[in-house]
Amino acid sequence: MQFSFSRFFVKICMSFGLYFISPELFVQPVFADYSTLIPCEQSSAFQKRSATATKKIESRLKLYSENSFEAANLKKQIENTKTRFAKYSKSNLLCGKDGLPHLITNGQWDHAAEFVYPGLLFLYITGWIGWVGRKYLHYANTTENVFESEIIINVPIALSIMTSGFLWPIDAWKEFINQKLLASDQDISVSPR
Repeated sequence: MQFSFSRFFVKICMSFGLYFISPELFVQPVFADYSTLIPCEQSSAFQKRSATATKKIESRLKLYSENSFEAANLKKQIENTKTRFAKYSKSNLLCGKDGLPHLITNGQWDHAAEFVYPGLLFLYITGWIGWVGRKYLHYANTTENVFESEIIINVPIALSIMTSGFLWPIDAWKEFINQKLLASDQDISVSPR
């Protein structure tokens, strides 16, 4: 691809033009005030919600005989509900007037367990899935029938790739350093327009 000064100049002008008309010049930042939220263990609405949830299940429990399969499942569900509400009340979550826990995602480290850690775990798992899929496609390209290998998954190979993919950030960094992670411009097809 050949460098075009006119295209470059137009892109620069557009970037600066959009920057100067940016709404950030006119809008002041807003900071969320969560002073109305209280710890869940102190919230009466949260306690009421907990009692209501267990009473609903207990009312269904009365419909079945004591030793039935359904009664055993409902008893387990009651215990799970009580455990869930106990975990919410013991954590540092804050509840609103509705009695529901609210997540504070403003970047403060005392609330990092609510959003940052699950977010990082989500990114790690999705990266793992993507890395394993990429690695399997590289394997499929080395087989005799490429299209069939992509459609009909070789389960033993896929499982071995999947179990070895948990160190994907290290593997990705190594491939980036060795310039194998990114494709060159010549290898990428561009539709003619």
